[in-house]
Amino acid sequence: MRLLVALLCLLVGVSLAAPKKTDAQIKEQRTALKKLESDLAKKREELALIETEEKGVLNTLSLLDQNLNQTRIYITELSKNEALVQKAVEQLSRDIDSLDQKIAVRKEAMKKRVRKLYVNGRYSDAEVLYQLLTQKGNPERQAYWVHHVLNEDRIQVETLTSMVQERDEKKRSEEEHLAELNRLRTKKASEEKGLVNQVGSQEKMLLSLKHDKAMQQRALQEFERNQKVMQKLIEKLEEKRKKEIEAARKAEEKRKAEAARKKKQKEKEKEKKVVEKPKKTIAGSVKGPKCMPLEGEVISNYGLQEHPVLHIATRNLGVEIRGKRGQSIRAAAAGTVAMVAEIDGRGPSVIIEHEGGTYSVYGHLRSIRVQEGKEVRNCEEIGEVGDIASLNGIKLYFQVSEGTQTVDPLQWLKSK
Repeated sequence: MRLLVALLCLLVGVSLAAPKKTDAQIKEQRTALKKLESDLAKKREELALIETEEKGVLNTLSLLDQNLNQTRIYITELSKNEALVQKAVEQLSRDIDSLDQKIAVRKEAMKKRVRKLYVNGRYSDAEVLYQLLTQKGNPERQAYWVHHVLNEDRIQVETLTSMVQERDEKKRSEEEHLAELNRLRTKKASEEKGLVNQVGSQEKMLLSLKHDKAMQQRALQEFERNQKVMQKLIEKLEEKRKKEIEAARKAEEKRKAEAARKKKQKEKEKEKKVVEKPKKTIAGSVKGPKCMPLEGEVISNYGLQEHPVLHIATRNLGVEIRGKRGQSIRAAAAGTVAMVAEIDGRGPSVIIEHEGGTYSVYGHLRSIRVQEGKEVRNCEEIGEVGDIASLNGIKLYFQVSEGTQTVDPLQWLKSK
């Protein structure tokens, strides 16, 4: 009987393993949903603020696009959660059916036992106990069988009670999961309806932009202002670099003068060999291997062309590369992180200084994994692609400047 009970417990444990694993996945997915809901709420607050205040055209378009992307992601996560909860409900339903069958079988056995006791009384059990206690043999084995006979009915009742309790717990869990499933489906339907409205708002604004010359002019002015901000940042970094070079040069001259003075004072002392670091040049191409910062379609090239969203002629200082959620951004070449900042029109950005006064810029990052002053290797991961301050989805803005002069990033990547 003990072996039977142990086997039953093992089977129950196996049956519980799958629901527990699914419940852990549901909990993890629920946490991810809460994070998305928080991010989405912030974006929608920003969008609501735009409706009450006069904001820039590019800023408005960017927030509309971010809201669309966040809503799409949120709906996808809702669908994943819905599938997991549905799976859990189906598993619980199967477990409950199985337990109902086992409980029915055990109840029928209990009925037969009660009927037998009613017909025969407890005499048969008493007779068995008397024989066990009076017969010769191993005392320990006799005690085991006496205990077994006395506890057989109690074990049967306890096992049945345990199965009924387990069945009730699963039924409660099933009801909770069904309620959650209904909430998820209601939320998903609401978000899908809202997505249609958001798409309509974006299309309406883009249509207005296409035909409204005044709006086009404001958008162009914002675009050019953002370009100037980027150029000013590069100019400041280059000015800082030149000052550092000049300071290093003066320090080197002072060091050499001091060394010459000490040499005259100590002519008999052996001259120490001084290893000098190579000087930086003001401009020039970075040496060494280069790396494509993001694998994806180039959706906007360097130079003068029609803007893909604004549909007006613009001069691009860099290129835009289409990305996917979760993709990593890599350093295009070895260098030092010169700046980590939120840049107008580019969102969270990283600027890396390379050998010879070359700078590479990475914009629209969702997350940044480097700090200012950090040395980075060629192809080292520096962040994750995103859509912050983007007008057309998840992408990387990539720019290269030699000194203060921008160059075509794609051609620069090909250069030796």
